[in-house]
Amino acid sequence: MKSLLIRNADCVATFDDARRELRGASVLVHGHRIEAIGPAAELPQRADEVIDARGHLVLPGLVNTHHHMYQSLTRALPATQDAELFGWLRGLYPVWAGLTPEMVRVSTQVAMAELLLAGCTTSSDHLYIYPNGVRLDDSIEAAQQIGMRFVATRGAMSLGVSQGGLPPDSLVEREDAILADAQRLIERWHDAAHGAMVNVAVAPCSPFSVSRDLMREAAALARHHKVRLHTHLAENDHDVAFSREKFNCTPAEYAQDLGWLGEDVWHAHCVKLDEAGIGLFARTRTGVAHCPCSNMRLASGIAPVRRLLDAGVPVGLGVDGSASNDGAQMVAEARQALLLARVRRSLDPFGCDHGPAEMTARDALAIATRGGAEVLGRADIGHLAPGMCADLALFDLRAPGFAGGAVHDPVASLLLCASAQAAYTVVNGRVVVREGRLATLELEPLLETHNRLAVALANGVR
Repeated sequence: MKSLLIRNADCVATFDDARRELRGASVLVHGHRIEAIGPAAELPQRADEVIDARGHLVLPGLVNTHHHMYQSLTRALPATQDAELFGWLRGLYPVWAGLTPEMVRVSTQVAMAELLLAGCTTSSDHLYIYPNGVRLDDSIEAAQQIGMRFVATRGAMSLGVSQGGLPPDSLVEREDAILADAQRLIERWHDAAHGAMVNVAVAPCSPFSVSRDLMREAAALARHHKVRLHTHLAENDHDVAFSREKFNCTPAEYAQDLGWLGEDVWHAHCVKLDEAGIGLFARTRTGVAHCPCSNMRLASGIAPVRRLLDAGVPVGLGVDGSASNDGAQMVAEARQALLLARVRRSLDPFGCDHGPAEMTARDALAIATRGGAEVLGRADIGHLAPGMCADLALFDLRAPGFAGGAVHDPVASLLLCASAQAAYTVVNGRVVVREGRLATLELEPLLETHNRLAVALANGVR
């Protein structure tokens, strides 16, 4: 097995159980696992590859718990810039109907490149539209090429407009076909081993795009195969109103009725969870993917993250779709989570006494690392310790944006100062970003192809 030594870092923030932050420390990696962390003088000085980490902060690789990577093709479309969720979706469904397998492969790699360059090492993706021969395999194969740890979720829409759903009938699938394909994908791609680079989850899109029967059968299928469940829930007021009108219950009650609560489930957004819903999630250890930038962009609201955390709900961070964020910068997303939680305090009708410490920089980074790992059911990532996967992000604290900040607190400065790009990103012991550049693919031709396809996709509806 090859060895990697990250030597003499200014600070290694482990986010382990003791929350150790080590100055002048090194990290030794053998194969895909961390072997040792400690003072640089006490660890070996040589390895098959050595990264000089002087002047750098080392963190666990960031974990993105919710994304729609194909949407990087439809960023900033003028007709959707000022819409709320339902109007935004209705405007984009006809565009996304033109997706091709090539578009999905290329957009997945562009989205992953953006994530990797920002220090994110693991990402989920929620692909729920399958026109023109698109398969989830297109995303998985793209991830394997670029070198990102991937939780691929088999999304689905089965309830079209004619049956009371939101999407057009032309974009929904038969429910038997959805379940059969989900089973195929699990059997073909899911890996439950330590260090697995691909997990598969079952992910009907939302209460307004699938039937209750599909939700129940998807949960049974996932639990039979011991894989996770994912969907959107309680994203905005219209989402809640839909649940009350169609199902005569709140979104959390809907999830409870259909078996969509538990340690093997995570829901995206949960902006509008009420106190009873928070209690249900806490008692069942149901996870939440917090997507602050997207929630702000679509004017959905501010998720009650501090109340979720205080109640014991597992919370991870998600960038959400590239057409509702419109970016995939995990450090910037963590900074936004930090700031938005503090804004929420002044608007919170329940009141709290946290003040500016409603969310600290370390709280936000814990959500972006350990929290995300827990939400995705991964005990082998999310913090740095011997035996854990070697997923790490290194940030150069000598950049102008950190001047006067990193000298006082290198960890907090990552969020309170500049939202920096990673200098190095390591996934499963492999260096995939080196000196700020993607090391696994040629980025420039990929971007050229992506932009050409983005124009073609948009023009297809004119």
